[in-house]
Amino acid sequence: MTAAPGLTGRRRIYLMRHGHVDYFGPEIAAAGGDTKVVPLTSRGQEQAIAAGRALSQVRFDRAISSGVPRTRETAGFVLAEQPAEARPQLETEAELVEIHGGRFANVKSRAELAAQMAFHFSYASDPGARMLEGGELFTEAERRAVGAIRRLLTEPGWQTMLIAAHEGINRLILGWAALGARGSGLAAVHAFEQDPACINVIDFDMVPNADGSPGTEIERALIKAVNVTPYNYVKHGMNMTSLEAIFARTPR
Repeated sequence: MTAAPGLTGRRRIYLMRHGHVDYFGPEIAAAGGDTKVVPLTSRGQEQAIAAGRALSQVRFDRAISSGVPRTRETAGFVLAEQPAEARPQLETEAELVEIHGGRFANVKSRAELAAQMAFHFSYASDPGARMLEGGELFTEAERRAVGAIRRLLTEPGWQTMLIAAHEGINRLILGWAALGARGSGLAAVHAFEQDPACINVIDFDMVPNADGSPGTEIERALIKAVNVTPYNYVKHGMNMTSLEAIFARTPR
């Protein structure tokens, strides 16, 4: 574990969304609509490899995924670009699994599906707001996601961490990092686009212990980068929102 001089109390998380998947693919149909089984498409694999190459000079002390195939695969492709002798073992943090969605109501097209999900993100801070009808409360999803990050930040022995998670969960974490100390982070989640295999960089200043080691209390969060896509840095041609892209008919 290494730290920049004078920054022993600062920890960095490289927070990724998984690469491209096909939510209408045969794996989902065979699993009765269970999206937890969906793997990366060939496009998603290429996106994750590009992210891994961009991060190849970063030395991760720990690497974590939400545990479902698409996040495990994404993290695996990133770690494959690390030197074997410096590659951490991939861990699982189930509290970072995607927000549990509910039922779509009377939609007639994929465009309407995307619009309905965007609507729910826009009102995530309203009392009782859920991810679609019957879905998980945004407040509960935020509690578990932020709770996991807070717990990881209290654990000793690391300075730099890779986390491969999901669009909704990443939005909640970014909203909390941006506004959590001054208001509800849920009010900001609609603004944080998360394209497939994107990289976000968040630094956390921890109040140091008496011996100078990182303590367990967060002093501040610093968002250094959001939604960086190494396979297309300037996002040329990426004109759809992340939700519109999810429901578009795209090749595997």
